[in-house]
Amino acid sequence: MVSRHIKLGKYRRQSPRRRPAGAIRLPAGRGRAIGDGNVGQSNRERHMEANDQDLGIAGIRAQLAQRASLAKGIAMSWPEIRAGMDAATALIPPAAGCSSTPRDVGGVPGEEVVFGDAAPAGTILFLHGGGYVMGGPQTHRTLSSRFAKATRAAVVVIDYRLAPEHPFPAALDDAEAAYRALLAEGRTADRIVIAGDSAGGGLALALALRLKALGLPQPAGLFVISPWTDLLQSSDTCVSKAASDPIISKEGLDAMAGAYLGGAAGDDPLASPVRGDFAGIAPMLIHVGAEEVLLGDSIALAGAAGAAGAGVRLEIWPEMIHVWHAFADRLAPARDAIAVAATWINERLAAAR
Repeated sequence: MVSRHIKLGKYRRQSPRRRPAGAIRLPAGRGRAIGDGNVGQSNRERHMEANDQDLGIAGIRAQLAQRASLAKGIAMSWPEIRAGMDAATALIPPAAGCSSTPRDVGGVPGEEVVFGDAAPAGTILFLHGGGYVMGGPQTHRTLSSRFAKATRAAVVVIDYRLAPEHPFPAALDDAEAAYRALLAEGRTADRIVIAGDSAGGGLALALALRLKALGLPQPAGLFVISPWTDLLQSSDTCVSKAASDPIISKEGLDAMAGAYLGGAAGDDPLASPVRGDFAGIAPMLIHVGAEEVLLGDSIALAGAAGAAGAGVRLEIWPEMIHVWHAFADRLAPARDAIAVAATWINERLAAAR
């Protein structure tokens, strides 16, 4: 696939070259863009599990369409939706060689996932997606284990409180408590990367904004996958990508936003971080699919963060859909994306050594 590189300010186009993803880089004025996103054949094989397949994105879409047709017309409560997500993800095996240990993280339940017996290279605080209304460590073990194996870092996934029972800012309060706990354990901020997918990506960004406001140290980096950054759904792609997104819809986002906000203002930067001030925020890597409703959220985020002087690398992956990384057992570009992100994360963690 072909990529374009655009630097914020001069917008200088460079010669296209083959890469696994379309990428837009918006590096800060200081330093260089981190990592180049190339995935060689040997690296691709290193991130494969024994039973991994490649159905192609068309195959993934077919599976999602079948699942949607079975649920069509069925009105479900939030507990029923949660149970459905648990059941769907329970069938996906974690990466071989990884182990997970339940633990308390600053009063928040969660689990820590590691690969092998070697000392972890650092820590990833992973905030799961699910629209703030569903999900947990159990639904994201394929992601947490694959990132633990790819980076050799310890991946801490917290089971933050869910809406509507616990509306905004409960999830953010839990994320802050977990980050403080990791620091209290002696894990320095420069050896921590905060990551998240979808709503968890938005939560990771909101946490970085809160840390800045509190004067707490920023992590080494932020890695967000298909982040939900605007709970008002004001991006044009909420409409223009509706037909091509098999997972997310504006109507669904509106329902989850209402459940999470619980009457709070949707333009609060801690709920919709795209509206925040990113000056002084940690460098970030953003992965988003070209065919998802939340594409516009990532583009707006990259623009806002880059304009504020934060280090930003935005990668728009052609043909990909919402959080395609979760299909790593069935999709080669998912494994490629994990490999790219792992390289970036390791470089951020290595900078502190």
